[in-house]
Amino acid sequence: MPRAALLSIHARVEGTESDSWEDPSLVQLWGPRFSAYVVAERDRALFTVGRLPDDPAARRDVEQLADRLEAFLDGRRMSCREAGLALGRHPSSLRYAAPTGRVLIRWDGAHQPTIWTVPSPAVDPGDARLELARRYLHTFGPTTAEAFAEWAGIAPARGRATFDAMAGSLTPVRTPVGDAWILTAEAEAFRSSVGGDVAAARLLPSGDAYFLLQGADRELLVRDPGRRGMLWTPRVWPGAVVVDGEVAGTWRRAAAVVTIQTWQRLSPAAREAVELEAQSFPVPAVQGGIRVRWET
Repeated sequence: MPRAALLSIHARVEGTESDSWEDPSLVQLWGPRFSAYVVAERDRALFTVGRLPDDPAARRDVEQLADRLEAFLDGRRMSCREAGLALGRHPSSLRYAAPTGRVLIRWDGAHQPTIWTVPSPAVDPGDARLELARRYLHTFGPTTAEAFAEWAGIAPARGRATFDAMAGSLTPVRTPVGDAWILTAEAEAFRSSVGGDVAAARLLPSGDAYFLLQGADRELLVRDPGRRGMLWTPRVWPGAVVVDGEVAGTWRRAAAVVTIQTWQRLSPAAREAVELEAQSFPVPAVQGGIRVRWET
């Protein structure tokens, strides 16, 4: 969601401001599994037409919905609820037009999103899907075709077909949770024992790509099964507290109070780093006024 996207950017980009998620280089859309995503505008095609159905009838339905929405809006921006009711559809169903790449939204996480249409990206859907898979492998690898399909919200067969089409650029590997694939171009980096600089502390928001994992892949990030249940809860996930590159607890924010629940005893220096990270949140109205409450 937008507020989570802001904190994901903040964890990676120095100088992030409270309105950075609204930079013209970024757009909001309904992406994988029709969840709200903030992505680079230049990558809009990957997260949309890369997920278009292969079935001609299903693709026609998606395009016709986008056509109806575009004709009704006629260049206007409107609340999703208002547009859906005017078209005689449940507002939430308008997200099914998103794989055309012609539907953008603006959502603050609290109210109904504003919706409008744009020209379709001039990208072949097959090429977009291959690039989406490459991005997924780069971010989540080692991984499998089935995991890619689940993340992208496409049929498992389409995930396997995509990985088959990439066969020449993939390297098979074995992980503690089974066989998987990585990009061949990144194989040397996986073999290297030399890592990059690790931040002293980062507070990653709910849904951050760092821990957006499913199934057995979660065991690679959090070894303790009891701890896994605390990070990946049945409802809204908390954020992840990362200290020296390892998940060391969870966090939640209520207004100006960030509650940190640690899984281990942290050194005074680590606690200070966590508090400084929380206090640096570029959150409107509370910037510089964040208070940290510790739980164990």
